[in-house]
Amino acid sequence: MNSPTSAPSHRSILIVGASRGLGYAMAAEFAVRGWRVLGTVRAPGTPLHGLAAEQPDLVEIETLDMTDHDQILAVRDRLLGRQFDIVFINGGVVNPSPGDTMAGVSTDDFVHVMVTNVLGVMRAVEAFGVLARPGGVIGVMSSGQGSITNNANGTNDVYRASKAALNQAMSSYAGRHASEVCALVLMAPGWIRTDMGGSNAPFSVEDAMPEIVDALIAQDGAAGLHFLDRNGRTVPW
Repeated sequence: MNSPTSAPSHRSILIVGASRGLGYAMAAEFAVRGWRVLGTVRAPGTPLHGLAAEQPDLVEIETLDMTDHDQILAVRDRLLGRQFDIVFINGGVVNPSPGDTMAGVSTDDFVHVMVTNVLGVMRAVEAFGVLARPGGVIGVMSSGQGSITNNANGTNDVYRASKAALNQAMSSYAGRHASEVCALVLMAPGWIRTDMGGSNAPFSVEDAMPEIVDALIAQDGAAGLHFLDRNGRTVPW
């Protein structure tokens, strides 16, 4: 990770989905900056466990499968009474054949993507959003492919649809919580080299994550819903 920007060690973030990829990289970047990090993982033996072993004063772990609503509620109940400066939900899968159109994707693959990318994420937002401090940030990992305006080539039907649906669901959440003062962030991180992004992506995690973290921190106190790229620029809906 890049050199940290100093931050008081009492600042804290809850990252749901931090076992690998961008979620883990986010946890590591916040820890480098001196934040307290609580990350969730689905199973033991993840990179986050190694980070927690190296920095036990900063990093703690909860086990959670985000597609299991009962688990979400159980973890939420264990955390009630705590507050976090940022609550961030990182969930995303692609269908096994990303080139499938809606006519070609199997029903099971479609349901798996939608349950993971939309229903699981929004159930986590609904459950864990109550743990964000007033004026803090509640964010989800969206995608520039969720932008209807920017869909010029008609590729990745199912993944695009899931991220557009997530954006719409967050817009509904924002409407129901309009009187509250938290910033709600849909983060479009860009095409990054991860297991999901693939080796052809133009940006490394090491280059991109500090920018993502900077953009999230900058939204502190900016109430309302924001669809942003990692440089803090507004993404068209």
